[in-house]
Amino acid sequence: MVLRETLVALAVNVLAMLVPAVVVAVGVRNLTGALADARRRFVAVAPYLLPLAVVLAARRLALTVGPELSWYLEWNASGFIYALEGTTIVTIQSLSSPLLTEYFVFVYLYGYVFLLVFPLIAYFVLDDSDRLAELLAAYGLNYGLGLVCYVLIVAYGPRNVIPSAVESLLYTTYPTSQHLTGEVNLNTNVFPSLHASLSVTVALFAWRSRQRYPGWLFVATLLAVSVAAATMYLGIHWATDVAGGLLLAAGSYWLAIWLVERYGCWESLPDVRAHWKQVRSR
Repeated sequence: MVLRETLVALAVNVLAMLVPAVVVAVGVRNLTGALADARRRFVAVAPYLLPLAVVLAARRLALTVGPELSWYLEWNASGFIYALEGTTIVTIQSLSSPLLTEYFVFVYLYGYVFLLVFPLIAYFVLDDSDRLAELLAAYGLNYGLGLVCYVLIVAYGPRNVIPSAVESLLYTTYPTSQHLTGEVNLNTNVFPSLHASLSVTVALFAWRSRQRYPGWLFVATLLAVSVAAATMYLGIHWATDVAGGLLLAAGSYWLAIWLVERYGCWESLPDVRAHWKQVRSR
Protein backbone atom coordinates (compact mmCIF):
# COMPACT_ATOMS: atom_id res chain seq x y z
CA MET A 1 0.00 0.00 0.00
CA VAL A 2 2.81 2.43 0.90
CA LEU A 3 4.69 1.58 -2.28
CA ARG A 4 1.54 2.16 -4.34
CA GLU A 5 1.00 5.57 -2.75
CA THR A 6 4.64 6.47 -3.40
CA LEU A 7 4.31 5.46 -7.05
CA VAL A 8 1.13 7.51 -7.39
CA ALA A 9 2.92 10.55 -5.96
CA LEU A 10 5.77 9.95 -8.38
CA ALA A 11 3.40 9.73 -11.37
CA VAL A 12 1.44 12.82 -10.35
CA ASN A 13 4.50 15.00 -9.83
CA VAL A 14 6.23 13.86 -13.02
CA LEU A 15 3.08 14.36 -15.10
CA ALA A 16 2.66 17.83 -13.60
CA MET A 17 6.03 18.72 -15.11
CA LEU A 18 5.79 16.59 -18.24
CA VAL A 19 2.45 17.74 -19.63
CA PRO A 20 3.17 21.50 -19.79
CA ALA A 21 6.71 20.82 -21.05
CA VAL A 22 5.39 18.69 -23.91
CA VAL A 23 2.67 21.20 -24.77
CA VAL A 24 5.09 24.15 -24.84
CA ALA A 25 8.24 22.59 -26.28
CA VAL A 26 6.87 19.78 -28.46
CA GLY A 27 3.35 20.87 -29.34
CA VAL A 28 0.15 18.86 -29.25
CA ARG A 29 -0.20 18.82 -33.04
CA ASN A 30 3.34 17.54 -33.50
CA LEU A 31 2.84 14.84 -30.89
CA THR A 32 -0.47 13.75 -32.44
CA GLY A 33 1.15 13.50 -35.86
CA ALA A 34 4.03 11.45 -34.48
CA LEU A 35 1.65 9.06 -32.73
CA ALA A 36 -0.16 8.48 -36.02
CA ASP A 37 3.21 7.40 -37.44
CA ALA A 38 4.23 5.49 -34.30
CA ARG A 39 4.78 2.09 -35.93
CA ARG A 40 7.42 3.38 -38.34
CA ARG A 41 9.17 5.30 -35.59
CA PHE A 42 9.30 2.34 -33.22
CA VAL A 43 10.57 0.07 -35.97
CA ALA A 44 13.28 2.60 -36.79
CA VAL A 45 14.73 2.53 -33.25
CA ALA A 46 14.06 -1.15 -32.54
CA PRO A 47 17.79 -2.11 -32.72
CA TYR A 48 18.41 0.20 -29.77
CA LEU A 49 15.12 -0.15 -27.89
CA LEU A 50 15.27 -3.94 -27.60
CA PRO A 51 18.78 -4.09 -26.08
CA LEU A 52 17.73 -1.42 -23.57
CA ALA A 53 14.76 -3.59 -22.55
CA VAL A 54 17.08 -6.58 -22.10
CA VAL A 55 19.52 -4.56 -19.98
CA LEU A 56 16.70 -3.27 -17.76
CA ALA A 57 15.43 -6.82 -17.28
CA ALA A 58 18.95 -7.98 -16.42
CA ARG A 59 19.29 -5.12 -13.97
CA ARG A 60 16.16 -6.28 -12.21
CA LEU A 61 17.51 -9.82 -12.00
CA ALA A 62 20.85 -8.55 -10.71
CA LEU A 63 19.12 -7.10 -7.65
CA THR A 64 18.56 -10.67 -6.43
CA VAL A 65 21.58 -12.62 -7.68
CA GLY A 66 24.13 -9.83 -8.09
CA PRO A 67 24.99 -9.32 -4.39
CA GLU A 68 26.09 -12.94 -3.97
CA LEU A 69 28.62 -12.60 -6.80
CA SER A 70 29.74 -9.20 -5.52
CA TRP A 71 30.55 -10.52 -2.07
CA TYR A 72 32.17 -13.64 -3.52
CA LEU A 73 34.64 -11.47 -5.45
CA GLU A 74 35.26 -9.40 -2.31
CA TRP A 75 35.94 -6.23 -4.28
CA ASN A 76 34.75 -3.85 -1.59
CA ALA A 77 35.69 -0.30 -2.58
CA SER A 78 33.91 1.45 0.30
CA GLY A 79 37.03 1.87 2.44
CA PHE A 80 39.11 3.04 -0.51
CA ILE A 81 36.56 5.70 -1.49
CA TYR A 82 36.27 6.92 2.10
CA ALA A 83 40.04 7.14 2.42
CA LEU A 84 40.19 9.00 -0.89
CA GLU A 85 37.75 11.79 -0.09
CA GLY A 86 37.21 11.64 3.68
CA THR A 87 34.51 13.98 4.96
CA THR A 88 33.64 15.69 1.67
CA ILE A 89 29.97 14.74 2.02
CA VAL A 90 29.95 15.96 5.63
CA THR A 91 31.16 19.34 4.39
CA ILE A 92 28.46 19.44 1.71
CA GLN A 93 25.75 18.59 4.24
CA SER A 94 26.97 21.37 6.53
CA LEU A 95 25.36 23.74 4.01
CA SER A 96 21.95 22.12 4.46
CA SER A 97 18.75 24.05 5.09
CA PRO A 98 15.08 22.95 5.08
CA LEU A 99 14.39 24.72 1.78
CA LEU A 100 17.48 23.31 0.09
CA THR A 101 16.67 19.82 1.35
CA GLU A 102 13.13 20.02 -0.04
CA TYR A 103 14.51 21.11 -3.40
CA PHE A 104 17.07 18.33 -3.65
CA VAL A 105 14.58 15.67 -2.51
CA PHE A 106 12.13 16.83 -5.19
CA VAL A 107 14.86 16.88 -7.85
CA TYR A 108 16.21 13.47 -6.87
CA LEU A 109 12.82 11.75 -6.87
CA TYR A 110 10.78 13.60 -9.49
CA GLY A 111 13.04 15.90 -11.49
CA TYR A 112 15.26 12.95 -12.37
CA VAL A 113 12.40 10.90 -13.84
CA PHE A 114 11.13 13.92 -15.78
CA LEU A 115 14.66 14.50 -17.08
CA LEU A 116 14.82 10.96 -18.48
CA VAL A 117 11.29 10.79 -19.91
CA PHE A 118 10.87 14.17 -21.61
CA PRO A 119 13.62 13.73 -24.24
CA LEU A 120 12.15 10.35 -25.21
CA ILE A 121 8.95 12.14 -26.17
CA ALA A 122 10.71 15.14 -27.70
CA TYR A 123 12.97 13.00 -29.91
CA PHE A 124 10.13 10.62 -30.79
CA VAL A 125 8.36 13.54 -32.45
CA LEU A 126 11.31 14.34 -34.72
CA ASP A 127 11.01 13.00 -38.28
CA ASP A 128 14.62 11.88 -38.13
CA SER A 129 14.84 8.96 -35.67
CA ASP A 130 18.60 9.27 -35.14
CA ARG A 131 18.36 11.43 -31.99
CA LEU A 132 15.94 8.99 -30.35
CA ALA A 133 18.06 6.02 -31.38
CA GLU A 134 21.17 7.67 -29.93
CA LEU A 135 19.43 8.43 -26.65
CA LEU A 136 18.11 4.87 -26.31
CA ALA A 137 21.56 3.48 -27.08
CA ALA A 138 23.11 5.81 -24.48
CA TYR A 139 20.56 4.74 -21.86
CA GLY A 140 21.35 1.10 -22.58
CA LEU A 141 25.08 1.69 -22.31
CA ASN A 142 24.71 3.60 -19.04
CA TYR A 143 22.58 0.88 -17.46
CA GLY A 144 24.64 -1.97 -18.92
CA LEU A 145 28.07 -0.68 -17.94
CA GLY A 146 26.71 0.51 -14.61
CA LEU A 147 25.29 -2.96 -13.96
CA VAL A 148 28.70 -4.53 -14.58
CA CYS A 149 30.25 -2.17 -12.02
CA TYR A 150 27.50 -2.90 -9.50
CA VAL A 151 27.99 -6.66 -9.80
CA LEU A 152 31.78 -6.54 -9.67
CA ILE A 153 32.26 -3.82 -7.05
CA VAL A 154 30.78 -3.60 -3.56
CA ALA A 155 30.53 0.04 -2.55
CA TYR A 156 28.44 1.53 0.25
CA GLY A 157 27.38 5.16 0.23
CA PRO A 158 28.46 7.72 2.84
CA ARG A 159 25.23 7.37 4.82
CA ASN A 160 26.14 3.71 5.42
CA VAL A 161 29.91 4.07 5.89
CA ILE A 162 29.84 7.04 8.28
CA PRO A 163 26.24 7.16 9.60
CA SER A 164 27.29 9.15 12.65
CA ALA A 165 28.50 12.02 10.47
CA VAL A 166 26.31 11.84 7.35
CA GLU A 167 22.54 12.16 7.63
CA SER A 168 20.29 10.26 5.23
CA LEU A 169 18.32 13.39 4.35
CA LEU A 170 16.21 11.68 1.69
CA TYR A 171 14.74 9.17 4.13
CA THR A 172 14.41 11.55 7.08
CA THR A 173 12.58 14.06 4.88
CA TYR A 174 10.51 11.57 2.87
CA PRO A 175 10.55 8.21 4.75
CA THR A 176 8.26 6.41 2.28
CA SER A 177 10.84 6.89 -0.48
CA GLN A 178 12.68 3.90 0.98
CA HIS A 179 10.01 1.63 -0.47
CA LEU A 180 10.62 3.07 -3.94
CA THR A 181 14.44 3.15 -3.90
CA GLY A 182 14.52 -0.35 -2.45
CA GLU A 183 12.74 -1.62 -5.55
CA VAL A 184 15.34 -0.27 -7.97
CA ASN A 185 18.66 -0.36 -6.13
CA LEU A 186 20.74 -1.81 -3.32
CA ASN A 187 22.87 -0.12 -0.66
CA THR A 188 25.99 -1.71 -2.17
CA ASN A 189 25.37 -0.19 -5.62
CA VAL A 190 26.73 3.33 -5.49
CA PHE A 191 29.71 3.36 -7.88
CA PRO A 192 29.21 4.87 -10.35
CA SER A 193 26.19 7.08 -9.73
CA LEU A 194 23.63 6.24 -12.41
CA HIS A 195 21.59 9.26 -11.34
CA ALA A 196 24.55 11.44 -12.27
CA SER A 197 25.52 9.54 -15.42
CA LEU A 198 22.04 9.41 -16.93
CA SER A 199 21.30 13.04 -16.04
CA VAL A 200 24.53 14.26 -17.62
CA THR A 201 23.87 12.05 -20.65
CA VAL A 202 20.53 13.78 -21.16
CA ALA A 203 22.19 17.19 -20.82
CA LEU A 204 24.77 16.22 -23.47
CA PHE A 205 22.00 15.22 -25.87
CA ALA A 206 20.17 18.43 -25.03
CA TRP A 207 23.24 20.26 -26.29
CA ARG A 208 23.27 18.05 -29.40
CA SER A 209 19.61 18.90 -30.14
CA ARG A 210 19.83 22.55 -29.03
CA GLN A 211 18.78 23.93 -32.42
CA ARG A 212 15.48 22.06 -32.29
CA TYR A 213 14.85 22.46 -28.55
CA PRO A 214 16.87 25.49 -27.36
CA GLY A 215 14.97 25.89 -24.10
CA TRP A 216 15.50 22.25 -23.19
CA LEU A 217 19.27 22.75 -23.05
CA PHE A 218 18.90 25.19 -20.14
CA VAL A 219 16.36 23.02 -18.28
CA ALA A 220 18.30 19.79 -18.81
CA THR A 221 21.58 21.34 -17.72
CA LEU A 222 20.03 22.83 -14.58
CA LEU A 223 18.38 19.54 -13.64
CA ALA A 224 21.48 17.47 -14.42
CA VAL A 225 23.65 19.62 -12.16
CA SER A 226 20.95 19.57 -9.48
CA VAL A 227 20.55 15.79 -9.60
CA ALA A 228 24.30 15.21 -9.36
CA ALA A 229 24.52 17.62 -6.42
CA ALA A 230 21.45 16.05 -4.80
CA THR A 231 23.04 12.59 -4.70
CA MET A 232 25.84 13.97 -2.54
CA TYR A 233 23.81 16.45 -0.51
CA LEU A 234 21.32 13.73 0.47
CA GLY A 235 24.15 11.43 1.60
CA ILE A 236 23.48 8.79 -1.07
CA HIS A 237 26.65 9.03 -3.17
CA TRP A 238 30.27 10.01 -2.73
CA ALA A 239 31.85 12.64 -4.93
CA THR A 240 33.86 9.73 -6.40
CA ASP A 241 30.61 8.08 -7.50
CA VAL A 242 29.51 11.26 -9.24
CA ALA A 243 32.90 11.59 -10.96
CA GLY A 244 32.57 8.00 -12.16
CA GLY A 245 29.09 8.82 -13.39
CA LEU A 246 30.40 11.75 -15.42
CA LEU A 247 32.94 9.50 -17.13
CA LEU A 248 30.26 6.90 -17.80
CA ALA A 249 27.99 9.58 -19.29
CA ALA A 250 30.71 10.88 -21.61
CA GLY A 251 31.64 7.39 -22.79
CA SER A 252 28.02 6.34 -23.31
CA TYR A 253 27.24 9.55 -25.20
CA TRP A 254 30.05 9.24 -27.72
CA LEU A 255 29.69 5.47 -28.15
CA ALA A 256 25.94 5.80 -28.74
CA ILE A 257 26.51 8.39 -31.45
CA TRP A 258 29.12 6.16 -33.09
CA LEU A 259 26.78 3.14 -33.02
CA VAL A 260 23.92 5.01 -34.68
CA GLU A 261 26.21 6.59 -37.26
CA ARG A 262 27.70 3.16 -37.99
CA TYR A 263 24.57 1.02 -38.07
CA GLY A 264 21.74 3.51 -38.55
CA CYS A 265 18.05 2.82 -37.97
CA TRP A 266 15.67 0.29 -39.49
CA GLU A 267 13.50 1.63 -42.27
CA SER A 268 10.97 -1.22 -42.14
CA LEU A 269 10.72 -4.72 -40.76
CA PRO A 270 10.76 -6.52 -44.15
CA ASP A 271 14.03 -4.80 -45.07
CA VAL A 272 15.92 -5.73 -41.89
CA ARG A 273 18.01 -8.52 -43.44
CA ALA A 274 18.88 -6.41 -46.45
CA HIS A 275 19.84 -3.54 -44.16
CA TRP A 276 22.30 -5.60 -42.13
CA LYS A 277 23.77 -7.19 -45.25
CA GLN A 278 24.42 -3.69 -46.53
CA VAL A 279 26.01 -2.70 -43.21
CA ARG A 280 28.35 -5.72 -43.23
CA SER A 281 29.40 -4.98 -46.78
CA ARG A 282 30.61 -1.48 -45.93
